[in-house]
Formats: sequence, C-alpha cells, structure tokens
Amino acid sequence: MLGGCCCFQGRCPDSAGDGGSDRDPVLLISGIGGSILHSKKKKLGFQTRVWVRILLADLEFKKKVWSLYNPKTGYTESLDDSTEIVVPPDDYGLYAIDILDPSFLTKLLHLTEVYHFHDMIAMLIGCGYKKGTSLFGYGYDFRQSNRIEKLMDGLKAKLETAYEASGGRKINIISHSMGGLLVLCFISQHCDVFSKYVNKWITIACPFQGAPGCINDSLLTGLQFVEGFESYFFVSRWTMHQLLVECPSVYEMLANPGFKWKKQPEVQVWRKQSNDGESSVKLELYDPTNCITLFEEALKNNELNYDGETVALPFNNSILRWAATTRKILDNVQLPEGISFYNIFGTSFDTPFDVCYGSETSPVEELSEVCHTMILPYAACTIVKFCLSNMLTFYSSLGLIFALIQPQYSYVDGDGTVPAESAEADGFEAAERVGVAASHRGLLQDERVFQLIQKWLGVNQEVGRHSKTSRVMDVCTS
Repeated sequence: MLGGCCCFQGRCPDSAGDGGSDRDPVLLISGIGGSILHSKKKKLGFQTRVWVRILLADLEFKKKVWSLYNPKTGYTESLDDSTEIVVPPDDYGLYAIDILDPSFLTKLLHLTEVYHFHDMIAMLIGCGYKKGTSLFGYGYDFRQSNRIEKLMDGLKAKLETAYEASGGRKINIISHSMGGLLVLCFISQHCDVFSKYVNKWITIACPFQGAPGCINDSLLTGLQFVEGFESYFFVSRWTMHQLLVECPSVYEMLANPGFKWKKQPEVQVWRKQSNDGESSVKLELYDPTNCITLFEEALKNNELNYDGETVALPFNNSILRWAATTRKILDNVQLPEGISFYNIFGTSFDTPFDVCYGSETSPVEELSEVCHTMILPYAACTIVKFCLSNMLTFYSSLGLIFALIQPQYSYVDGDGTVPAESAEADGFEAAERVGVAASHRGLLQDERVFQLIQKWLGVNQEVGRHSKTSRVMDVCTS
C-alpha cells in the first residue's frame, strides 16, 4: 500500500525560488509502508535503514524490525531490545516519504516502485512551494496503531512547526492511504488543534471502511510491496506476514462490519470434511464478523525463529480489541467546522474483495495450511534468494512446498488495493469527491490527481524554474 519518474535524471529541487512564502503550507502524510524506517542503537545512536532497502532487505528486516505487540502499552515493540525504530526527520520530514530506498542500488536498477511522494513533491515545488516554509512531510512508524500517543504527538508537533514556519498560515493536509485514518484519529483526540492549524484536507485512496481483500489476505499470507523481478531482492511476503500479524495498524484496516456494503466481503475456504470415514467438500463462508474464528484457527500454529528461540505469533486478540475501539472512533469522527474536505479515490482497477482458499477439487484439510499458501511461488522461482536468507530449510520443514494452494480473489472496482466503495465512503460533506483511474500507488504520480490538487490549493505549475537538486542518496546510514 505503498512508480513514476526517474529521480536520478530529474531530482526534486529543494525549492522553486523564494515564492514559497506566499503559499499556505502543505503537509504530506504517508500511509502504511510509506515511510523510511531506521533501526537505531539505543546506546551508540548508530542507525541502519531497514525499510525500505533492497540490498540485504530480508536479513536486516528479520533482525531489526520483527516485533511483538505489548498490550500493556499498546505499542508494537521490536524483538531486538538493543535497538529502536525511528523515522529520519531530514528535509523537514520529506526525506522519509520521498524515495523509500534512496540508495545507489535504486538508481542502478531504476527501481521506481520504491518512489513514494517523490513526483508530488516535485510538482508542488514546481508550483512555488518551498521546503521548510510551505512544504513539509510527516512519516511515522506505521507498525503502530493510528491512534497511539507517539504518532498523535508527532503530528501535532509537525502542524505547529508548519504553522509557525509559514508565519501563522493555516495548513493544507494531503494524506495518502492509511494516512487518512491517522488524521481521523488525530481529529478525534485533538479537534481543537486541528481546527486551529488546518484549512483544507485532501485524502487520496483512504480505506475509510477498510480494505477487505488485501487486509484479510495480508493477515493470512502477508503482503508484497514490490512486484516482478525486483521483489526477488526485497523483503519476502512471509517475512512481512510475521510483522503484520503483530501490527495494530493492519487490524485497524479490516473491513468495517458496521458499514452497509453493497455486498458483504467474505473469506471463503473450500474445506475437506470427514464424517464416519466418508469425505466430502464444503465451501465455508466468513463475513467481517465471523472471519475472526478463521484467523484464530489458521494462525494458531504460526511462529518464527528469532535468535535461536521460537516465538509464537498466533492471531492477536489483544490487538483486535484495540482495533475495535479504533473503529468506533473512526465511525464517530466529525469534521470540524470551517475545514474544507476533498476526497480522491482510485477506480478502474480490479481490487481484491473476497478471498478464496482451496477449491472444490483441491480443498484445504487444515486451516493452518491457509497461512502458507503463498510460499510456493517463492520456492519455485527464488531458490537462490531463499538460500541467501536461510529460509529454504524453514520452508522445507513445513512439508508444504509442493502442496500449496494459491488464493483466488473476486474483484470490485477500486485502485487495486482499496475498493472505491470504501475510499468514497468518508461520511463527510465533501467540497469535491473525485474518482481517478489509477492504482493505489499510481495516484501519487497521476497527472489528473496533480491537476485536482493544484485546483483545490489554488496554485498553478510554474514552467521554466531552475534550482538546485535535493538530497536523494542515503549517505548517512548503512
């Protein structure tokens, strides 16, 4: 739920002259997976980029990002006690949400899949915005709940900074994906602060009512952020899965069971039944309410090996209870008076809605098989990668490499990740609500989206500007 132009041929300028002082400041807020994360040694302060990185991605991720949820604090905490996960604050918050792997390897492979807000930052600078005066970014630890105190305090501080740096001008927020849920939680907790500092709020691809197909499958089989050949060098789907099972933010994007869907989203399982020695096949259906029983059974044996110890990672009911409270908060948020709200949502892309495991001819015998359904493509296509990351032995021990079932999806209209039905259902009185034919990440590079943003901000692209380049190479971290 992280395209576009080649950063290294035309990098984002630091500014477009001094015209940024006559612009109301813009704050860009990323969604899940849309912020660079560093692992920081608590004693020495040394930092290593762990998300996103291409070289040694899987290894570094498993060593430093795998986490467990602490129900006493509400935070997801890294298994490595000697480190903490931080977001680099460089470039007024823009560095962390610009190019998620700003390394030489990204340039070498021309890996635009890890470009995030890069094109939009360039567009806004071309419209006269200036970093640190009228253009800011907010990246955050997306493992955490959207309403956790640290994230709320960070957003509050960012709004105050932007307000003061611009000479007391109100801020226009542009949020992408889950970043919209973060803003909703902020409004619920700091409505007065939001009213004081914010003028307009533009959401892009926000899963207001959840992202049923993608999130259901993510909890069961993981999430693949980069597709195609580049994914062989990236964090594996299984590695992401072991993180996401312990992430409150993911649970907070489950389908809203209280929303009046045109059709209730389902998880479907063709399951083998045995009665008195006779076998039969039954299609089991799980809606947003009773799918929890499926998650519990499918993940009951889920575990990982970390530092020589086995760590159990079943479906986390403590997180579910936390997320249920978050959903109530989201359902009851009221937009403060005087705030202009705009909604851009993606259309024209097949978007997963129902997820089906097994088939009538190849049913699932045990639900715990479901959470390993995505191993086969990696085992068949990326043996070298597995050897490098010491995963082949693990997968072989499961005894499932040659007996796995690909999930099948039913699709609805949307951006490929969030159904248009969900992204459109903000529940507010919008100044404008526009569907754009683009993918979830593609919306951040889409010309039609840029035209809408320019119109709503009341600015125009200024042609012919020339300025120095911004820092895009990661020179301070390993």
